[in-house]
Amino acid sequence: MIAIGTETDGSIVCPSNNNGIVGIKPTVGLISRSGIVPISFTQDTPGPMGRTVEDAAICLSALTGVDSTDNKTLASPGKSKIDYTKFLKADGLKGKRIGLVKNEMGFSDKVDTLIRQAVAFMKSQGAEVVEVEAPKASGYGEASYQVLLYEFKDGLNKYLGSPDNSAPVKNLEELIEFNKKDSIELKYFDQKIFEKAEKKGNLESKEYKDSLRKMLKSTREDGIDKMMNTYNLDALMSPTGSPAWKTDLLLGDHFVGGSSSLAAIAGYPAITVPMGFIENLPVDVTFFGRAWSEPVLIEIAYAYEQGTKHRKAPKFLGTD
Repeated sequence: MIAIGTETDGSIVCPSNNNGIVGIKPTVGLISRSGIVPISFTQDTPGPMGRTVEDAAICLSALTGVDSTDNKTLASPGKSKIDYTKFLKADGLKGKRIGLVKNEMGFSDKVDTLIRQAVAFMKSQGAEVVEVEAPKASGYGEASYQVLLYEFKDGLNKYLGSPDNSAPVKNLEELIEFNKKDSIELKYFDQKIFEKAEKKGNLESKEYKDSLRKMLKSTREDGIDKMMNTYNLDALMSPTGSPAWKTDLLLGDHFVGGSSSLAAIAGYPAITVPMGFIENLPVDVTFFGRAWSEPVLIEIAYAYEQGTKHRKAPKFLGTD
């Protein structure tokens, strides 16, 4: 049983965390984005979500390949695999050196307890875990948002402007006006991001190019790559997020913490796996690393999953 999500920043790993399942957010370019409503050309990627690492790996194997209509996939030959199940190794933690990203913790004492238990198990299986510090989001967060606004406008206009599009709107400007005339659409949700994106120029803009350069340098060269090179790591790890939160129409989300941004903004792979429960709600751990490192992440995630067996089938709360 499989679902395919599409992530810009968290939309595979967060629902996987909230449902206590496995999600793989691949390296951008491993899987084609053609046909997916675009948000950010630099960050968007589909990926499998399933009950087990094995299920997700089987699905990932079927999704990879070059697509001439998505030039990000042109970088994948020689780096993608046609069978990721060969990396399902029960001893996949043995000899691995993993960095625990300390400053992506601290939003919940109960989640921190689970991550410490995860670290203890991994050490018992022959892994070495060292504490590391990720670059502060202030170094790339605003740049990423500016990139998103530019790429959202550009991508959505191309998507809506396609000859195959039979929708009543053909660009972002028309979509904004369409929503204003709908009595339901804006009752609870605004379209501020639409309106901010519409005001942006094209992808030749200096602001866009400068923001893209800053964002990628901060999350890649000075971010994930630097941490892994400095500490000679095979992967990084952090709690995926908090237990699932309530959302209401007046106050919106009650989101307290998560760790999706660094890998998402870098365009690097991440895999989230059940780590345990708080009360009756599941919490995941995320393993992430360098571009195209899905094989080693699957080895680590599978060994952790098989050794802990944290996943439980969902049930109605309060029942046996």
